[in-house]
Amino acid sequence: MRRECYLPVMAALLFGAVAIPAQAATIQITAADMVFAPSEVSAKLGDTVEWINKDVLVHTATARNGDFDVMMPAKKTVTSVLKKAGTIEYYCRFHPNMKAVLTIAP
Repeated sequence: MRRECYLPVMAALLFGAVAIPAQAATIQITAADMVFAPSEVSAKLGDTVEWINKDVLVHTATARNGDFDVMMPAKKTVTSVLKKAGTIEYYCRFHPNMKAVLTIAP
């Protein structure tokens, strides 16, 4: 390959590598003994939350601002993808003393 051809090829490789988005993470939040753990979580837009209910009771993860309302059957795991950035306080509708905060970065 001629030397003049290397520059466009190298530029394409460099810009192609920059354009690849970071892989989304999976974040685990557990409901156990009537508490969300961890109680404060940082995540990014597009990350997946695994809501793990270890209790024998049904729980919800209900955003105070209405962004999400996840039903967690007893002894089950459900997932949701984070679709909106912001700091979201959430609680369990059935057990309002269960509270936590999820901060979602763009």
